[in-house]
Amino acid sequence: MTETVTLIIDGEEITIPEGTTILEAARTLGKDVPVICYHDATTANGLCRICVVDVNGGRVLQPACVATCQNSTKVETQNARVERSRRTILEMLNSAVDLSQAPQIQDMMADYEANTERFPDAKRREHPIHDDNPFYIRDYSQCVLCWRCVQVCAEDAQYTFALTWGERGFDTHISTAYDVPMTESPCVFCGQCIGVCPTGALKPKIEWGLEQGWSSEEIRQSTRRPRRRKAEADGGE
Repeated sequence: MTETVTLIIDGEEITIPEGTTILEAARTLGKDVPVICYHDATTANGLCRICVVDVNGGRVLQPACVATCQNSTKVETQNARVERSRRTILEMLNSAVDLSQAPQIQDMMADYEANTERFPDAKRREHPIHDDNPFYIRDYSQCVLCWRCVQVCAEDAQYTFALTWGERGFDTHISTAYDVPMTESPCVFCGQCIGVCPTGALKPKIEWGLEQGWSSEEIRQSTRRPRRRKAEADGGE
């Protein structure tokens, strides 16, 4: 028999199976808890902290995507403290990352009335656009380090392990092992990383080319896989 726990979320009592996360329980009640790093197809790691909730008025807000429900607890998904935390996270993200291609995050900023000018002197992440394959581009200036692409490329779906972390601290970024071009990595160009990216940091080459104003011929040429000469393929000169 499955063990259950009973708790109160925003004034509503709910009984759910033991081990259920607060996010799952809140969604059962129709509560809209915002998420960025969380995705239904990937493992939750509580990286972005946008989903924090107040549990029993504790000193530290809890990430709803990984915190499990406990008996007789009182959870608030919306109060002044929670909203202030989410607003600050959004303002910090906006100060460091280009969010122009992240409509869901922009909607969150509007909902929480985030001040886009709060950190005017903050250093923004700037990375060159990686255009090293015929299928998609990588613009890590728009990356919020949600880890979705790394996870879906690894144990959560593809088991290819083409993507990983690079460097540390402020310079942390998504990369291939040893920063090799994507065509030299284990990538099989399945596109699952693009599908889970929330910001436009990973984008199909055709879509990106259209945004750049390229002609159909320019797009066609950019998406063609380079052909090796027969002599090269045969190991000749």
